[in-house]
Amino acid sequence: MRFPTLVLSLICMVFTAGAASAERRVAFVVGNGTYKNVAALPNPSIDAKAMAAALRNVGFEVVEGSNLTRDKMTEKLLDFGKKAQGADVAVFFYAGHGIAIGGTNYLLPIDADIKSEMDVKLGAAINIDLTLDQTMSDAKVKLVLLDACRDNPFAAKIKSNAPSTRSVSVQTGLAEMKSGEGTLIAFATGPGQTALDGKEGGNSPFTRALLANLTQPGVELQQAMTKVRAQVQEETNKGQLPWGNTNLTGAVYLNGAPAPAAPGTTPAVVAAAPGSDVELEFWRSIKDSNKAEELNAYVSSYPNGQFKSLALARIASLESKPDNATRNLTTGIDPATFKDEANQTTEDQIGLDKGQRRDVQRRLNGLGFDTKMSGTFDAPTRAVITRWQAARGYPKSGYLNRLQHKALLTEIVAAPPTASSSDEEKPRRRANSGGGQPQPQRQHSGGGGPDPAGAGRFIGGVMGGMLR
Repeated sequence: MRFPTLVLSLICMVFTAGAASAERRVAFVVGNGTYKNVAALPNPSIDAKAMAAALRNVGFEVVEGSNLTRDKMTEKLLDFGKKAQGADVAVFFYAGHGIAIGGTNYLLPIDADIKSEMDVKLGAAINIDLTLDQTMSDAKVKLVLLDACRDNPFAAKIKSNAPSTRSVSVQTGLAEMKSGEGTLIAFATGPGQTALDGKEGGNSPFTRALLANLTQPGVELQQAMTKVRAQVQEETNKGQLPWGNTNLTGAVYLNGAPAPAAPGTTPAVVAAAPGSDVELEFWRSIKDSNKAEELNAYVSSYPNGQFKSLALARIASLESKPDNATRNLTTGIDPATFKDEANQTTEDQIGLDKGQRRDVQRRLNGLGFDTKMSGTFDAPTRAVITRWQAARGYPKSGYLNRLQHKALLTEIVAAPPTASSSDEEKPRRRANSGGGQPQPQRQHSGGGGPDPAGAGRFIGGVMGGMLR
């Protein structure tokens, strides 16, 4: 009598789905990569976008952000803290740089400029323990995922500026954290170890394993994390082993508990369909992208995905040869432009001053390759130049030579000139907008954002916790 058994299973699945939909689920998902004072990281924003899509697909309300300054991260945390009050499940996911000083872990906003231990403790970084306590403590189940165990980019500077009378404990990777009741904390690797960022344009090994296992239908959370550890260890040839600390008091399912089997039957194995909603959501979020790294992220996350052929075709179009618009723009360009390599020496030979470098950045912006117009070719600008070179079919290096520079000037020669760089930079600094360097702001204004009182309480708590 298989029909009654099937009916019973379907009824159980309906009740399970109803229970999941009744839960209040909230997630904070942020990826920081375009750092202003240290080398950029290529993948955190891609990791965050993929994780946000996966969590939304299983019923989470997601507070999402990429490449956030200290003030923007605080705004997102305020929003998350309010939404997480009384939540059944709260998830905190962060990809980017993190540091450990004196056994305390901190997350780094993209505008962090840390020269000493004092800079960290006075608010240049985000204290993880304090942040989790103030945003998630009221949730019933708390899941913390930290893909931030990379090398500390400020370690040498902090140590060199420490008083000679004492030593400063600056760790490699992040320090161990204890989990409170109902909490699971997972790091990309063990305490004091560093994790891999992965291939440019894809996901890190840790995030890729989370995406593959965390929201699988019918898989319990701690079982999923066991699979995550095994996948990362295998992928990195045992070079990286995720570490965690858990104090959960019951089974947790992010995508529905398996339906109970009828007596005397073997439970059915629950598997995700090849064209899952997670994959569809991910594909919709990047299908119109002109950035090869975002399309590569889809291929990396779904090597057998139903849109793989489309993604590969678009990647080939972006990286191997110019599109039709580019062919029109590069008509008449010296053929050697497509062959001659560029490096620091060839760029120095052009002799670009600060104003000319700013003009290059302005022109790249005009072509849709977003970068700040600082007049300095920092790591984010090098990444943008690489993308421009790939889209035009030039050798990719992130540096220019005379032919490539000439081609760039020719490409948008019809664009009207803007105000002089000096005139442009003054209002940009005053308005703190556009592509220029934002000025640090230590206080929130209440207009249009979270209520000022809430902001004051949160920031006051953060500062108080840091100075205790």
